[in-house]
Amino acid sequence: MILGIDPGLENTGWGVIDEDGVVEMGVIVTTRSQSSQERLGKIFKEIKAIIKKYQVSEVAIESLYFAKNAKSALKVAEAIGAIKIAAEELSVKVYEYTPLQIKIALVGYGRAEKEQVEVMVREELAIKDKIEVSHTADALAVALTHKFTSSFVRA
Repeated sequence: MILGIDPGLENTGWGVIDEDGVVEMGVIVTTRSQSSQERLGKIFKEIKAIIKKYQVSEVAIESLYFAKNAKSALKVAEAIGAIKIAAEELSVKVYEYTPLQIKIALVGYGRAEKEQVEVMVREELAIKDKIEVSHTADALAVALTHKFTSSFVRA
């Protein structure tokens, strides 16, 4: 099982896939009324629970490659840290992919639009309807990138 993650402090998209397709997907939502510590704690706990529930063997995460806003980049970096620690506590290896790597793996073009990436995700995973939350679609894209570009062993 591969867990793909689109990290964020407010919305962390996630999707679990196996050799047959999507197992489960969702988004971890925190609110601005929560302290940074509470938000990171929620992300940590929920990622850990997802890894355990679905017996995830590898985690693929979209890396923070470039950000226009340093303040929001720091928040995403903190979320990435919480995710990595959750995986480390369960001895699950984390792999990181840049947005460029994801676009090339799925669309074959580094400047592909988000909509093009989602179309390829839906096609590859046989999802008929539009994926409601873009963060979830992004997480599935990361999981597929890992599946396509790694030596992931399918049991």
